Amino acid sequence: DEEFDELCFEFGLELDEITSEKDIISKEKGEEKAKGASDVVLYKIDVPANRYDLLCLEGLVRGLQVFKERINLPRFEKIIPAEGEGQRLIITEQTAQIRPHAVAAVLRNITFTKDRYDSFIDLQEKLHQNICRKRALVAIGTHDLDTITGPFTFTAKAPSEIKFKPLNQSQEYTASQIMDLYRTDSHLRHYLHLIENKPRYPVIYDSNGVVLSMPPIINGDHTKITLNTRNVFIECTGTDITKAKIVLDVIVTMFSEYCEKPFTVEAVEVVYPNGKTHIYPELAYRTEKVKPEYINKKVGISETPSSLAKLLTRMCLKSHVTGNGNHIEIEIPPTRADIIHACDIVEDAAIAYGYNNIQMVIPKTYTIANQLPLNKLTELLRLDLAAAGFTEALTFALCSQEDIADKLRTDISATNAVRIANPKTAEFQVARTTLLPGLLKTIAANRKMPLPLKLFEISDIVVKDPNTDVGARNYRHLCAIYYNKSPGFEIIHGLLDRVMQVLEVPPNEQNGYTIKAAEGTAFFPGRCAEVFAKGQSIGKLGVVHPDVITKFELTMPCSVLEINIEPFV
Repeated sequence: DEEFDELCFEFGLELDEITSEKDIISKEKGEEKAKGASDVVLYKIDVPANRYDLLCLEGLVRGLQVFKERINLPRFEKIIPAEGEGQRLIITEQTAQIRPHAVAAVLRNITFTKDRYDSFIDLQEKLHQNICRKRALVAIGTHDLDTITGPFTFTAKAPSEIKFKPLNQSQEYTASQIMDLYRTDSHLRHYLHLIENKPRYPVIYDSNGVVLSMPPIINGDHTKITLNTRNVFIECTGTDITKAKIVLDVIVTMFSEYCEKPFTVEAVEVVYPNGKTHIYPELAYRTEKVKPEYINKKVGISETPSSLAKLLTRMCLKSHVTGNGNHIEIEIPPTRADIIHACDIVEDAAIAYGYNNIQMVIPKTYTIANQLPLNKLTELLRLDLAAAGFTEALTFALCSQEDIADKLRTDISATNAVRIANPKTAEFQVARTTLLPGLLKTIAANRKMPLPLKLFEISDIVVKDPNTDVGARNYRHLCAIYYNKSPGFEIIHGLLDRVMQVLEVPPNEQNGYTIKAAEGTAFFPGRCAEVFAKGQSIGKLGVVHPDVITKFELTMPCSVLEINIEPFV
């Protein structure tokens, strides 16, 4: 396991965890549900989103084998059948409004086993979620070619005119009934919105009128692939032709190794509404030239051109040195749609060289870093508050609406809080506008601790502000709380004086700080004061209102200080 972890890391992947089906189920649903699940070891591997060629076992193993120099990268070959013998896919103009593009290919004399078949289906699912953007850009259909006869027609019809037996169903339905049938299906209901409000639905027929599929929803049951399938017809329909070509290339390059003639794909002729034709899959190889010094400079190494070419060849980019070593010529295979620019080639050279093998060097430019003044002040104040006998708490920046409104006896509209559009839990609905609820919740969770509890926190709060480019603003607040059998207002007042003392702000009106009696909804009437400094109100201190205390499930009185420290920076 450790060796494999190391290999993945060298290849630029991450072995996320080593688990089993049983472990996964017991983590998510509890041990009871996991009984009888398989104990087979599973590797969870993190693959970068741009490497579609590593999304199945075939591609991953092939990539690692080439990387370890055990095999050479196979050469993919497109076989164009004799005139009149190949398959054709005819696109009609009705598709233009809904899913205008289609590409296709055939895998001949393929041998499936249970594992290969599962991998084949799994790859399609991963591509659907990733490059196909949940089937919005491309939808893949794979069919048993021996159950149908070409040429095939890709058209669009009114839902009531389409009728067929969907995959794994026992009877025929019209397209409208199929939509109703899958509305409750946990897997397919997410794709219905792509076509359900359109006047026509896309559909692919063979020459006898048999429905192959209704993309992007479901294939027909008639053409379903089994372990005995020998010839596979693959079609990709979509709204983005480039993505459709990439998806088709990935599927055929991954699974052509199981054909009787490995790594060969039979081409299909696609006929467009305007009469033009095109042969797919493209399986295009192209060459790029990169200067060795460009790679060395960007990565920060000094390798010879021939060793750089060898590194790139290990990353499935067959390379050789040309022109007295001034250039490396790199052949980009059809599996590597992610190589768009020279910097992608440099990245692969760096991975093959090994990130850990690149020498650490001191940067050529000297810049002296400085702490942000606000953070520097925060750090200094934290030390002094701790020295005053208060314990620091760190609470969540998000809280529920009740925490900052109802529980503090104010209205949510008066708080000016930033809301979260789709909160995952009730605990995280808004960004906090005050640090007080977090500290009260901390005390509630620590009621068993010996009294008195003295806590503080210096963190950001967030309020809406239409004058900023993002519509909200952060303020750095200091909040301290004293919780005991008696309110201890004098302790909190003493802490304010100590904070002002260390900030060198004198207790006077001209250029110092003062406190004036005030009212606050969260405070006990007549036991609240507003703090003024630098000519502005910076916060309040006082005894917390009994209703607030009970709402936070506390039983003793407490007093609190909350001020904005930004004016003192």
